Amino acid sequence: MEDQRPTSETAASAAAPLPYANRPLATAPGHWVLARAGKRVLRPGGAALSTAMLARARLSGADIVELAPGLGRTATEVIAADPASYTAIDRDPDAARRVAAVVGDRGSVRRGEAAQTGLLDASADVVIGEAMLSMQGDKAKAAIAAEAARVLRPGGRYAIHELGVVPDDIDAAHYTELRKDLARAIHVNARPMTVAAWRQLLEDAGLVVDWADTAPMALLKLSRNLRDEGLGGFARIARNVISDRELRQRMLVMRRTFKRYERDMVGVALVAHKPE
Repeated sequence: MEDQRPTSETAASAAAPLPYANRPLATAPGHWVLARAGKRVLRPGGAALSTAMLARARLSGADIVELAPGLGRTATEVIAADPASYTAIDRDPDAARRVAAVVGDRGSVRRGEAAQTGLLDASADVVIGEAMLSMQGDKAKAAIAAEAARVLRPGGRYAIHELGVVPDDIDAAHYTELRKDLARAIHVNARPMTVAAWRQLLEDAGLVVDWADTAPMALLKLSRNLRDEGLGGFARIARNVISDRELRQRMLVMRRTFKRYERDMVGVALVAHKPE
């Protein structure tokens, strides 16, 4: 795997293109469309749910691995917590370069697959994955959770923040309709799960769930964006959307789908540990 350690955090991050930047907006995955609009917090339950999850993962002094770190927002919080080490794994070269610029010499970013990281057995205290398992099928979800468990030391924590559906006994036909409409809107075959199913996924990997919580899935709501992005960030998003008709059309399609299923979708975060 290629290990990237640039030294100029701000310049390198600004220079690196966003993933899928060369793909037309009409066909780009929804989360990268949001990034092109200027959104930096791409987590279903927002920044507050991620912060609560990271606090329970106990980052200080830990050897930390982050899978598919996106734009590096969580990496920034992890580095601020003063871990013993930080290693990110991402298969997208543009994402890897941007995150490497964020962490600088405080960590490393490797090109690789979340289900086959190439890391040693029992080499991490914490594994973090956010908004990435939701994009995988059942077998891939299980493979990634198993890889996280393999990499963790006994007592180590696996922290995830993903897209959930409620209630646990959601009508099967309605869930299928939701999943199909969501896939059409974001151009990713997303497979959100109930909170009970997310718990079961981690338990099937041999982990013990210590904490779980949910928050509204409000990626495109005004109040959430003001909280997560700040006034300046919100203004940046508004300028980009207003000035780009194609971007605006994609955002509106996603917003309508999110609105249609706002009572059914949540952000869900869990922290589980590997038994001693």
